[in-house]
Amino acid sequence: MRVLVTEDDENLRVAVEASLRGAGFAVDAATDLPEADEALAVNAYDGAVFDRMLPSGDALRYVEHRRRAGWPVPVLFLTARDAVTDRIAGLRWGDDYLVKPFAVAELVARVRSLCRRGATLPAPVLRAGDLELDTGRHEARRAGTLLTLTTKEFLVLERLVAKGGPVPRAELIAAAWDELVPPASNVLDVLIAQLRRKLGPPPVLHTVRGVGYVLR
Repeated sequence: MRVLVTEDDENLRVAVEASLRGAGFAVDAATDLPEADEALAVNAYDGAVFDRMLPSGDALRYVEHRRRAGWPVPVLFLTARDAVTDRIAGLRWGDDYLVKPFAVAELVARVRSLCRRGATLPAPVLRAGDLELDTGRHEARRAGTLLTLTTKEFLVLERLVAKGGPVPRAELIAAAWDELVPPASNVLDVLIAQLRRKLGPPPVLHTVRGVGYVLR
């Protein structure tokens, strides 16, 4: 499961990231709302953790705005504000509310529960030409034939199908790995070569020089 953590306190952010990764989550981190906005624009998340009071404003208002537009990602708010009115407001637009200071182990447990809750939502089936991806079952078919894909191959293919156009290398790496993978790493090139073999002829996965890859 992939989680976005938005927290401007570096020590707390690092501790939360490490604990979530240790529990098996893929984690992206942001220090403020503009960074979170950028991450949400290019990545699909199973859950999000927001410190309420960030340099650019109250994350509650940010989440409220996204909720009104139909954003479905489960959200846990972190805050030092423990008044009943604050809790009510947080639970109106978020899904969980944890008051600082807290035990990181409790945060991990709450995030796991949060992501499971979000996973009960129906998952879409994506299509591009003769490719069909069932995102709920993590199954891919070409011309009706089931493809045997690894988790990372499926995630990269899912991003390519969902985008419907050229996808930058960095975005594909972020889709299947977390931010610890260096942008210059060749892990994506190896995966693309494997994916091309599994997709078979005629070729549909093409290189866009200087950008990344595209399905045609």
